[in-house]
Amino acid sequence: MALAAAVPNGGLLLASPLQAALRLLELLPSAGFWRAVGNSSLRIFGGFLFACALAVLLAALAAGRRRFQDLLAPPVAAVKATPVASFIILALVWLEAGSLSFFISALMVFPPVYLNVLEGLRGTDRKLLELAQVYRIPLGRRIRGIYLPQVLPYFRSAASLALGLCWKAGAAAEIIGLPAGTIGERLYTAKVYLQTPDLFAWTAVILMLSAAFERLFIAVVDRLAGKAGS
Repeated sequence: MALAAAVPNGGLLLASPLQAALRLLELLPSAGFWRAVGNSSLRIFGGFLFACALAVLLAALAAGRRRFQDLLAPPVAAVKATPVASFIILALVWLEAGSLSFFISALMVFPPVYLNVLEGLRGTDRKLLELAQVYRIPLGRRIRGIYLPQVLPYFRSAASLALGLCWKAGAAAEIIGLPAGTIGERLYTAKVYLQTPDLFAWTAVILMLSAAFERLFIAVVDRLAGKAGS
C-alpha cells in the first residue's frame, strides 16, 4: 500500500496508511464528522437492536409451534440467500433514504439471531422444564434459571456475527441511498471526487465503530450470562 501510494499520482488510487491516519485526525474535530458518525450509528445500531428484539420474540413463539416455524422458514431462507444490493434497491421503492440503513441492517441481522436463538430454545433441557411446571415455578424464574443460561451462548455467537453484517449492509445502504449527513454519503463523495485518503479514513471509522459496538454489546451479554449463571 505504501509503495503504491509513493508512485507519482498513486495517491489518487491508493492512499498510504499515514495519509489516511492524518486525514482522520483532520476530520475528528469537525462537527460534520460527529454528525455523520451519530446519524449512521443511530440508524444502523438501532436496526440491529430492533432485529434482535424481533428475532428473540419470534423464536420464542416458534420454539413450541411447528407450524409457525414452517411459516417463517421460507422468508428467513430468502433473506439469507438474496444479495444485500437487491434488497437495498427494492427497499428504495418504498422507503425514504433516511430509513434505508435502519431497515437493511435489521433485515440482515434477523436471520442469524432468529435461527440461533431458536436452536438454543429447542435444545433446552425438557426435564428441567417439566420439573419447573410440576413445581409451578413462575415464568420469570424459569426464564432466568433455565432459558437464559441455555440461550445466551447461542445469542452471543449470533450477535457477534450480526454486528459485523449490519455495519456492512448499513453502510452499503447509505452509499446507495445517500441520506444526508451519514458515513455512506461521505464515502460516496470521497469516491466521486477521488479523495482516496477520505475513503480510507471513513472506512477505518466504520471498522472501529463496528468493533466498538461489538465489544460493548458482547460485554453486556456476558454480564447477563454471568448473572444468569449465578
